[in-house]
Amino acid sequence: MNKSIKYLISIIGLLAIFALAACGGNSDEGTEKDTEGTNEKVSEGSGELVVYSSRNEKFMEPLLDKFEEESGITVNLLSGKDEIINKVKEEGKNAHGDILISNDIGALEHLRQNDFLQGYEAEGIESIDEKYRAEDNSWYGLSARTRVLMYNKDEITEEEMPKTIAELADDKWKDQFGITRGGNGSMVAHVSALRNEWGDEKTLEWLKDIKNNAAIITDGHGDLRRAVGAGEVKMALVNNYYYHQQLDEPTDNNVGVVYPDQGEDEMGAFVNAAGVGFINHAPNEENAKAFLDWVMKPENQREFSYASMEVPINPDIDPVEEAAKITDYKVSDMPLRDLGDVWEDTRELIEESGLDLEIGS
Repeated sequence: MNKSIKYLISIIGLLAIFALAACGGNSDEGTEKDTEGTNEKVSEGSGELVVYSSRNEKFMEPLLDKFEEESGITVNLLSGKDEIINKVKEEGKNAHGDILISNDIGALEHLRQNDFLQGYEAEGIESIDEKYRAEDNSWYGLSARTRVLMYNKDEITEEEMPKTIAELADDKWKDQFGITRGGNGSMVAHVSALRNEWGDEKTLEWLKDIKNNAAIITDGHGDLRRAVGAGEVKMALVNNYYYHQQLDEPTDNNVGVVYPDQGEDEMGAFVNAAGVGFINHAPNEENAKAFLDWVMKPENQREFSYASMEVPINPDIDPVEEAAKITDYKVSDMPLRDLGDVWEDTRELIEESGLDLEIGS
């Protein structure tokens, strides 16, 4: 289909969704759908699939275009950042989305615990280790997002780099590194893991210290990787795939990476995941199930991961060139499903530290 026509159709479809949302209310206490009307299941191979996504559109569009072509199901994509999670919560039983694609497992598990996701045993689910999926398989991770220290080789050597996350709180590193805002999904998940390892008191002090030590605090990781590549800061706390993205740049690509906390008595690198969730009360349930089965195929798991240069969680799928397999380094032992228990509390702790959840305009 011509891209401009397809885009117009998607916009019209999404406007219709918003119009319905306005009529149906925003509370999760909203009216149940009429089982003989708007909630009627659509046969596989026809109708539409509404995907909510907190991932960058450029990473999602090739995958969704492939599904659309192979399934005959029209995909409408609504992208955003943190507000996508809130949208699912606001719609509640009056859901207009079918699938949620998120960069943060903590947010997915938070939704599951509050009955905004529903379970489904997708074909091939066993290829994903249990610690990377919900107990009812309402969500599962597909690609690893490991927290690493990316550095500029012209500014600092690997030997000089800090080897643990805790070291960033040392005055030695003041004004030499960058971090994201406190509300960034990866930061929230990482801080949750630190709370699990250190307790709240130490984690709170660490947050205060890195806020004071950071040379720059950005909205997202793309700005951080570019700042490191340009030598504006020596290093930054990012997800591992941003290192691979910077390596691919035609300039400012003399960068390296340290996987932190790899010592025998250290916690290991924190691994979050990007994955998919099945929205409860989805209006197109059968099409959502078709997508969940389809995306579990190894070639589509690979497509999901490779688009952003993330590392496949399925160990049978090789990572992009120069990336370490998830089995090649020590990882923290906090099960990702535990992130949902502390998702809201962690945001409150971050706010208490003075590290802003959002970047002011």
